[in-house]
Amino acid sequence: MRTTPTRTIRLLAVAAGLAAAATLAVPTANAGPTGTFDASALAATGDAVRAADVAGTAWHVDTATGRLVVTADSTVSEAEIAKIKQRAGANAAAIKVERTPGRFSKLISGGDPIYADAGWRCSLGFNVRDSAGTSYFLTAGHCTDGAGTWYANSAKTTVLGTTAGSSFPGNDYGLVRYTNASITKSGTVGSVDITSAGNATVGLSVTRRGSTTGIHSGSVTGLNATVNYGGGDIVSGLIRTNVCAEPGDSGGPLYSGSRAIGLTSGGSGNCSSGGTTFFQPVTEALSAYGVNVF
Repeated sequence: MRTTPTRTIRLLAVAAGLAAAATLAVPTANAGPTGTFDASALAATGDAVRAADVAGTAWHVDTATGRLVVTADSTVSEAEIAKIKQRAGANAAAIKVERTPGRFSKLISGGDPIYADAGWRCSLGFNVRDSAGTSYFLTAGHCTDGAGTWYANSAKTTVLGTTAGSSFPGNDYGLVRYTNASITKSGTVGSVDITSAGNATVGLSVTRRGSTTGIHSGSVTGLNATVNYGGGDIVSGLIRTNVCAEPGDSGGPLYSGSRAIGLTSGGSGNCSSGGTTFFQPVTEALSAYGVNVF
């Protein structure tokens, strides 16, 4: 979620406590011998959830249970849940519905604040370099979308660089090329030296740093999640976590030890009551732009 004085965006709502998860019984006609659904049925169910186009929903396959977990924020009505299940048809029983407080939104404001000429604030993700030694930084694609020049301060007197690449929606990563040679480009996130990049696994302990809420830790709870932020902004392939985040944290780094893992995309809740937050896998962004952490 980016913070902006000039542009209407969907901000995180303050809410407390997770509502109880609701599940459907699995009919033996659709389930395998262990009560799970096969890959083709789960893929079709995911396509049906996307086609239902309900803002405030996110979904991922839970390989341990063979179910499609649909997470619904506080804006999603029971009628909309019914719409999703109706779309799924015979595969509706593959869906496990979970509720999360607040509202899914893009989280805009290694974690340091960056300011767009378009008027919003985000967080710097990771400093990176290409094979020629040119310096860049990664952040969220919904941050770079519509932004040209980036600054280190809210007064916009210290230029960092200009947007060199942006992928959103679908993905959520962007690249900014440094144009200010006097800026120190550190390979750290706070005091942690980032030496490599890796992929998330369920249960992995991770830490997030952002310009609004600082450092918070938790674990990975799902992979390859798709989130519908509304207005046509659907992002796929995301890492699902129980790490909290708030407006202004978007684009900030997710890491595990010295390994870069992801870039903050969006979520619900806050760092008082908790919530669900999603991250763009950093390895995809590194590959797309031909850059590396250092």
